[in-house]
Amino acid sequence: MKKFAATLLTTTILSCAFSNVAFAEKILRFGHDNKADIFENPAHAFTGVFKSIVETETNGEIKVQVYPSNQLGSAKEHIQLVRDGQLQATLSSVGAVASYYPRIGVLDIPFAFDSNEATYKVFDGKFGKILASDIESELGDVRVLGFPDTGGFFSFTNSKKQINSLQDFDGLRIRTMTLPTHQALVKSLGAEAYPLSWGEVYSSLQTGVIDGQMNPLPTILFSKFNEVQKYVTLTNHLFAPYTFMMNKDFYNSLTDKEKKVIHDATRIALSANRGLSRLIEASDDRGLAGIKKVMDVKALSPEARQQMKEATQPKVEAVIKESLGEKGVKLMNLFKEEVDKANNDTAYFE
Repeated sequence: MKKFAATLLTTTILSCAFSNVAFAEKILRFGHDNKADIFENPAHAFTGVFKSIVETETNGEIKVQVYPSNQLGSAKEHIQLVRDGQLQATLSSVGAVASYYPRIGVLDIPFAFDSNEATYKVFDGKFGKILASDIESELGDVRVLGFPDTGGFFSFTNSKKQINSLQDFDGLRIRTMTLPTHQALVKSLGAEAYPLSWGEVYSSLQTGVIDGQMNPLPTILFSKFNEVQKYVTLTNHLFAPYTFMMNKDFYNSLTDKEKKVIHDATRIALSANRGLSRLIEASDDRGLAGIKKVMDVKALSPEARQQMKEATQPKVEAVIKESLGEKGVKLMNLFKEEVDKANNDTAYFE
């Protein structure tokens, strides 16, 4: 990991120097809501590798300017800035995308995936292509290029008790994104859903306004939730990727050669993003081993997970059918079909 990190950092530094060359012809402004540390979070791992490859492979003719840590606004505002052409690219959470494209809610069917490998198959395959095309058609002014990893599967944390069964959710106030599907999920577990913006989560946990929240393990640690939460339950109930989108007019202004560089850089950045997510999960300080040092961690039994799946899936699917219309139901059914195929794909082991 250290050798990989050193090589990646050197490449990025060199590309940054290259990007300042005066003859740069096109500016690609890229905003996201995470820290500018390619070794801390998957978002900037994606962004840093993308920047390095684009600037190097175009000989500095495309200069990538990165604006991390919500420098230019919230994740939702980043999308509008991309649509307006003031930013050329962003990574957006499902919560931010839902403000413009509610059908992203079909991804919130709980306990759907059996493995990380299955998520890659789904979002790089038929479903991912149709989802990208539907987002582009609905918004009209963006190009969707991929679905990077946000850090793996979601787990629950709380400050009150360890969760061993469905009944243990009773009485807990759990923060959700402002998504009807997330709220339905938490309510169907027996907890109280408490929608909050990301910037309010830590202080609300600290003051006891809410008892818990749900996020991937790396997010739990780099957000320092261990300071205000005691218990972690490894439910692996959701996988919510970023959406990597680019301003359509900017994309269309590129030459065929430049578009190829963009797509190649996206593919390689996806690999780095997912690789770093898995490295963080396996690391002693920021992965499962690291979180066990500072929090009480519990993995669900297969029986408890199945009970939660049976309690939540019908409720979330009902919300999707009620709120997302015929197109949403069609997209949901495709998602379920492709997830089942990916979960059952044993070709790798044959």
